[in-house]
Amino acid sequence: IVTVNCARLLKADHHATNGVVHVIDKVIATTTNSIQHIIETEDSLETLRAAVAASDLNSLLESEGQYTLLAPTNEAFEKIPRETLNRILGDPEALRDLLNHHILKSAMCAEAIIAGLTMETLEGTTLDVGCSGEELTLNGKPIIANKDVLATNGVIHFVNELLIPDSAKTLFELAQESEVSKSMDLFRQAGLSSHLT
Repeated sequence: IVTVNCARLLKADHHATNGVVHVIDKVIATTTNSIQHIIETEDSLETLRAAVAASDLNSLLESEGQYTLLAPTNEAFEKIPRETLNRILGDPEALRDLLNHHILKSAMCAEAIIAGLTMETLEGTTLDVGCSGEELTLNGKPIIANKDVLATNGVIHFVNELLIPDSAKTLFELAQESEVSKSMDLFRQAGLSSHLT
């Protein structure tokens, strides 16, 4: 699937006497703002704006390149426990890993996303980006709220859930998500749970 500024290429290579015509399915609008500028002006990305500033990712998101930002909305940040959010915001390394986990290494428009696609993030992890019917999915969940916001250096998809990588979690949080509940109980009984948090 080929796209031009997120418009799908329907028919290619119609040769004319004075050039070539490619048929697309949308009108291409002028794109003048970088990803960083869109973050700075979009009200629903206020928490993300503060997180990007705290992690010094501003320069990356306004630099030349082609990225896909899976931008967590204010709603996405509000869904996680306040204690967890404050811990990540207060830990520069965890915060950077969290944000890099939301940035794909190439620009990926919704039209070009197919089921079962695996994409590498700047953090070095992978995300399963796919579709279920008309809905885009991340790791099998339809959490993309708004898609194909174009920037001069890539494309933004707004997501309404935070994607927290393992590197930004405590041992306790990792254990909660795995099959070690009995072990967790033993750590608590031994008074060692503070080491896991």
